[in-house]
Amino acid sequence: MITADVKLMLKKQQYEIVGSHSRVKTCHWTKSDLRDEGGCYKSRFYGINSHQCVQMTPTFTCNNACVFCWRDLRYHTAPAMQDGIDEPADIVEGTIEAQKKLLSGFGGNEKTSHEKFERAMQPQHVAISLDGEPTLYPKLPELIREYKKKNFSTFVVSNGLLPERIERLIDEPPTQLYISVDAPNEELFNIIDRPIIKNAWSGLIRTLSMLPKIREKTRTVLRFTLIRGLNMISPEQWAEIIKMSNPMFVEVKAYMWVGMSRERLEQENMPLHEEVKEFAQQIAKHVDYRLIDEHEPSRVVLLMKEDFKGRVMRFE
Repeated sequence: MITADVKLMLKKQQYEIVGSHSRVKTCHWTKSDLRDEGGCYKSRFYGINSHQCVQMTPTFTCNNACVFCWRDLRYHTAPAMQDGIDEPADIVEGTIEAQKKLLSGFGGNEKTSHEKFERAMQPQHVAISLDGEPTLYPKLPELIREYKKKNFSTFVVSNGLLPERIERLIDEPPTQLYISVDAPNEELFNIIDRPIIKNAWSGLIRTLSMLPKIREKTRTVLRFTLIRGLNMISPEQWAEIIKMSNPMFVEVKAYMWVGMSRERLEQENMPLHEEVKEFAQQIAKHVDYRLIDEHEPSRVVLLMKEDFKGRVMRFE
């Protein structure tokens, strides 16, 4: 249940609430692309159209309380779905309408590309990554299926702490499955991710060990978030995580000093793009992956074993 005070806070932060436990918020890069000022790194790396991407979450709660999270953790770790579970089809329809509502004002903006605005009113990508941990929504496979019915590409980002929920995605895989890894070992994991469930690290390791099998069904990604002064150490341990999971892609990305994370970390904890790139190359020395691409505005680099023609997908 989303309480009245939380609803007010979310409205001020330009969220649209969908049903009883889902949310939509327009991504910075969606707005940027509408103004022909550039798309996100997923556009560069994988080919999505940023102006047609819906950023949403089916649940606002999480089983981590990450020190670098930009959200307000007072609400982020509160119980959810106490008033029942919304149906996937209703969430899909609601998020599409919410996206249109959030973007409606761009139609009259002289800086907006008219052609892109018309396309933005017909979204075709969904990033299930806005807030919370999506696998806590028990009908995530069905939600993916409903988006697929509308010819959406689906990008799911998970912390991987619930391997039994991740395993269910083998039969209903998203277009691309991300597992976020924020530490190279259990000690740092507990300091950085601050899990609120037991056996969190072992759950993550189980998920990582399943990724080679999941890769047979869909595109798999590891996302490493680097925090200067905290986890930019032991590149060989990061490499072992890659070896275990054999992902198609590895994104090595900077922590960004934004939102509520500014109350927990300092601006100095945000590494520069060149620092991210250098550390990624240190990791690559210990594993058969190499730097393939980069997106400096997002401070992210892409590692792969070898590039391939279908990496950048084509969408009409």
